[in-house]
Amino acid sequence: MTYNNITSLLTPAKTKIVLLVMDGLGGLPMQAGGLTELETAKTPNMDRLAAEGMLGQTLPIDYGVTPGSGPAHMSLFGYDPQKYEVGRGVLEALGVGMYVHSGDVAVRGNFCTVDASGVITDRRAGRIPTEEAMPLVEKLKAIQLPGVTLEIKHVKEHRFALVMRGEGLLPDLEETDPQRTGVAPLPVVAKTPEAEKTAELFNQWVAEARKILADQPKANCLTLRGFATDPRLEPFKDRYNLRAACVAVYPMYKGVSSLVGMDILDVDGETPDDEFKVVERAWNDYDFFFIHIKKTDSYGEDGNFDAKVHVIETVDEALPRLLKLNPDVLIVTGDHSTPAKLKSHSWHPVPYLLWAPDTVRPDDQNCFGETACARGGLGTINSLESMPLALAHAQRLTKFGA
Repeated sequence: MTYNNITSLLTPAKTKIVLLVMDGLGGLPMQAGGLTELETAKTPNMDRLAAEGMLGQTLPIDYGVTPGSGPAHMSLFGYDPQKYEVGRGVLEALGVGMYVHSGDVAVRGNFCTVDASGVITDRRAGRIPTEEAMPLVEKLKAIQLPGVTLEIKHVKEHRFALVMRGEGLLPDLEETDPQRTGVAPLPVVAKTPEAEKTAELFNQWVAEARKILADQPKANCLTLRGFATDPRLEPFKDRYNLRAACVAVYPMYKGVSSLVGMDILDVDGETPDDEFKVVERAWNDYDFFFIHIKKTDSYGEDGNFDAKVHVIETVDEALPRLLKLNPDVLIVTGDHSTPAKLKSHSWHPVPYLLWAPDTVRPDDQNCFGETACARGGLGTINSLESMPLALAHAQRLTKFGA
């Protein structure tokens, strides 16, 4: 159980916290008795940190619950995702600089491929490259609907964000992605009678969009996910008294960081080393850095075990740049598990490494992997407990009671 008034224990300090998240880090062996992606990867730097620090594993939501990326990150940031339900649409929209006010409805769109009978053959349109997707988004800007205004922006590859603004709109809508191939996209369905008008408007938009995309070889259809509006969250700075920065390449993770009030730092490039250079340059300006690595999740969803291993290794190779900055607390973890074997997010606990040279009690584990983490001194914790642990090890919490 997480202490629910952490703000009351905050005390000033000059310490630095780094939260390094490899998206979808947790994995599974491809064959019984084998090693996971993380255990297969050569990670001498993470293994050293594991030996000097403490290991455990996290549950983003609860046992047996498979999380989306949005709620999984909310949990790591210390916002209960079951209390603050944030749809992916808001995160995608904020990530590309779109405003989402209370009463607006934002949604994430995915280009997909359907056959002649309207059945989905590829949920991501072959991960159509950005340069091919952007002109399609421009075409979709021509769609107009009575009584509302529409804003659409490309996000990355097959993804885009759509915001509908008008009177009486509600985000209580079912997603249109069936989450599998071999079936047709679903219609937008209202979860409540009050949202019927909004559902009808989005269905009209989808019908017009399909006409525009009909002649495309790959992205000839689309699905909509994560209908949402502004949840009005308490700012990260007020919650933890930390000047916080986000270093991420993919817009959605900039979105979730922006939602809680972190500053978004621009990254020139896409490698872990490129991201760590940004942290290096901004080191004196912030107390807390959230660094996001996306490709571990992407390759997990693609079922590409070896590529996921390689991404983990590139993070490890770049780690010395981060360690030279001498963070007081470094957490290395994932938001959720995405085993290449399953080609999807999963409910499995997530590896968690806590390194804090001045305050940590090292356990007897000396390598970073799922088996070692399951045996680690931290045990299995809810992701919500990560921020209190980080603050405590950064000596930013005073005692409770007299």
